[in-house]
Amino acid sequence: MNPNKKRLRRTMMFLNAQKPGLIKDPYIYKPDSIMLDLEDAVAENQKDAARFSLYHALQEIDYRGVERVVRINALDTPYWREDIRCAVAGGCDAIRIPKTECANDVKIVESAVEYAEKEFGRPRDSVLIMAAIESARGVMKALEICEASERLFGIALSGGDYTKDLQTHITGTGIELMGARQNLVIAARAAGIQCFDTVYTDLNNMDGFRQDVQNIHLMGFDGKSIINPRQINIVHEIFTPSEKDIIFAEKVVKEIDSKKAQGIGVFTVDGKMIDIAFYDGAKRTIELAKASGVYKGDL
Repeated sequence: MNPNKKRLRRTMMFLNAQKPGLIKDPYIYKPDSIMLDLEDAVAENQKDAARFSLYHALQEIDYRGVERVVRINALDTPYWREDIRCAVAGGCDAIRIPKTECANDVKIVESAVEYAEKEFGRPRDSVLIMAAIESARGVMKALEICEASERLFGIALSGGDYTKDLQTHITGTGIELMGARQNLVIAARAAGIQCFDTVYTDLNNMDGFRQDVQNIHLMGFDGKSIINPRQINIVHEIFTPSEKDIIFAEKVVKEIDSKKAQGIGVFTVDGKMIDIAFYDGAKRTIELAKASGVYKGDL
């Protein structure tokens, strides 16, 4: 398995692949991933120019550890195959499939990525895949999409197209997205992959953005798609365990490790009833703290 499949992805920042001013140095803002977009951000008559820009950016810019994901054009367009060839040849880390509605969509892209790896001398399985869910059908097929490929590291909700398909609109309350959000998280967890939320487009409402991020964090998402560097710190703050959370997780892990050896199944930590069911969550908190660079313990 590609070791990057489970990497930290709290923020995934969208950038128009055609605009050198946007893609030359986004690493300075320290997102976990960047989404180099060949789809909606690029006009129909500029697809070739965008690929040219993308290829040279991937080849020549040191993104300093930031993951480079390329959003290709939809599978019902004439552009996606060349998008994949260009992205893989350039050295991208992953491909994002837009408008995914079934497992076969993932398999089609998987086959094209595998062929491109061979064509351009990339190691087998070096390029990962993620799937964007943008329709009611995609939401209903989420689990089969999640289980379609070992290359698939995660799924993401695209709220704009999804709400149009649902015959509603983005309200800012999250009510119209609630069912899709929870269904995608459940499917992703069942398949053992990651899940990412849709963008929040009102850059003048940072309080609303913070509340939105807090909500999706509580729902179980791994991270959020973003459109502006101003959004990065808020997402990272909310998705990075606090010192209090880390200390409690350490106590839980140490107590369970100790009590298991003594045959004790239930005990208390800081006045809270704890059993073995808390172990995985505590370990995940510590691993997330390590990946976020804030862990100073010894577990």
